[in-house]
Amino acid sequence: MISVEQHLGRILDTVRRLPPIELGLLDALGCVLAEDVRSAADLPGFTNSAMDGYAVHAADVAAATDDSPVRLPVVNDIAAGNTQALSLAPGQSMRIMTGAPLPHGADAVVPVELTDAGLASVAVRSPVEVGQHVRPTGDDVHTGDLVLRSGGRLGPRQLALLAAVGRSSVRVVPKPRVVVVSTGDELVEVGRPAGFGQVVDSNGLMLTAAVRALGAVPFRVGPVVDDAKELMSTLEDQLVRADAVITSGGVSAGAYDTVKEVLSRVGTVRFDKVSMQPGMPQGFGVLGVDETPVFTLPGNPVSAMVSFEVFVAPALRAMAGRPEHESALVPAVVETGWTAPAGKTQFARAVLHPRRVTGTNGQDCDFAVTLVGSQGSHVLGGLAAANCLAVIPAAVTEVQAGDVVRCHLLGAMMEA
Repeated sequence: MISVEQHLGRILDTVRRLPPIELGLLDALGCVLAEDVRSAADLPGFTNSAMDGYAVHAADVAAATDDSPVRLPVVNDIAAGNTQALSLAPGQSMRIMTGAPLPHGADAVVPVELTDAGLASVAVRSPVEVGQHVRPTGDDVHTGDLVLRSGGRLGPRQLALLAAVGRSSVRVVPKPRVVVVSTGDELVEVGRPAGFGQVVDSNGLMLTAAVRALGAVPFRVGPVVDDAKELMSTLEDQLVRADAVITSGGVSAGAYDTVKEVLSRVGTVRFDKVSMQPGMPQGFGVLGVDETPVFTLPGNPVSAMVSFEVFVAPALRAMAGRPEHESALVPAVVETGWTAPAGKTQFARAVLHPRRVTGTNGQDCDFAVTLVGSQGSHVLGGLAAANCLAVIPAAVTEVQAGDVVRCHLLGAMMEA
């Protein structure tokens, strides 16, 4: 039997970051930037108004007050999108909209709220400083500025910046393409009623959704029966579009554990018992000429999901150029104790409750934690209700109320 750390270490030593490619901006959403980006333009590209109001010479309205407003003729209207170069003489004003180019000569904008909103002439009731309510050329970014560094993940805000500085595509580490294969004679497709002795392929759906939620690109293959030739044919066919393959089921010591039977012959996939609960039977290796990583997960749904979180997710992040762990384990104080298996790292389904609480060791934590549902490896109800996995070291067999434990965040809790 090997430890969780040994199995994960072998995985991370094997997988490699995917080669960078050029993608259009929308396709690059969620990818890791693989180049430094410098701006090809000033932002803003022209001096413009930060307010709806009136472009003026500040000196012309320096004496303006509520009791003694300064009246100026309005000689033009400037809308956002105006491309005509205009000039403003002293003693005049132009009505201007937010984002519209400031006319040459003007050095300030009076907000419309400080005027009578006149059209032919305007009464200004307050002075403004030179440069007030004006966005100068290059105020945000100058041509040649380094705006994004290689290694950052691209979200909507970064894509907006790339577009604004003149890029329509960018060099990134692509999202891994992951084929998810469910195996077992007992499986029926989602949406079909399960007969006696059959189960719906919830694993395939769950793991496909997990891949997508992680930010990779999933391809789900419907249930494959326990036939060695069919399984091998399916895997070989799928390698053409896979950066990684995940299988579920067929990795234990049963008479019909086809995944283990087939991939053991290949010689590049290793099967181990990992000292963890749930998810003890695990397999990992590479397939094909491109040495595509393959993760063979147990068939029980909780075991499959825990295995994905502990082993597959860190590998996919590494392949995408992202940090192995994008959020640290969260310390929490146990509300009600439980037992843990001797010699195995336990990943207990639990719920974190936001609350300032102090553990018996004196450590202050922002969360309390309680187990949720039965801890059997087949229990989907408890898994669905959990927002974390409480990680209990292999040396611990009794978790006491007041203990501080580390928790691996799941789903919405992680996103929050």
